[in-house]
Amino acid sequence: MFTGIITDLGEVRALEQAGDLRARIGCHYDMGGVDIGASIACNGVCLTVIEKGADWFDVQISAESVSRTNVGDWRVGGTLNLERALKVGDELGGHIVSGHVDGVAQIVAMRDEGDSTRFTFRAPEALAKFIAPKGSVALNGTSLTVNEVSGSDFGVNIIPHTKAVTTWGQAQTGDRINLEIDTLARYVARLQEWNA
Repeated sequence: MFTGIITDLGEVRALEQAGDLRARIGCHYDMGGVDIGASIACNGVCLTVIEKGADWFDVQISAESVSRTNVGDWRVGGTLNLERALKVGDELGGHIVSGHVDGVAQIVAMRDEGDSTRFTFRAPEALAKFIAPKGSVALNGTSLTVNEVSGSDFGVNIIPHTKAVTTWGQAQTGDRINLEIDTLARYVARLQEWNA
């Protein structure tokens, strides 16, 4: 489990397709405190550390994960939002995030509003019903509050601090973004389907 509060910016150092996709990710974490088998969310995708060095870790990414996320867009030298798994007693500053990406949204518009930037995203139609005004979403692993919803489109404001400490400062219209809907919304919808 994660909170959607990004704690590091990682760099994709290597990508190798050999069966599953293997990625080496450079980071600023104290890797002495990261165990093999630990979970690290990389752009919101919960991945398992399989090897590590002083300032990097390797992960294996299944074809299923590649097909449901923007991992296929990763390039050597690219930057990723990173978050280590939540520990009991940690501050829950964002919202409960599983690291299980539901689909890929796309940035369809960006405009400055004061010092912040208003992003408009287009969600896959099957996921749009789970997104509500003032609800939470995780986008590339970042816990964000939805401002408004119109059909499959929804808006989010991103403040300068968030743009400075995450990949959001590099975002462009057309980018594909990992979308994880709020866990509570998922269960409420399932209960409604079951009772129908």
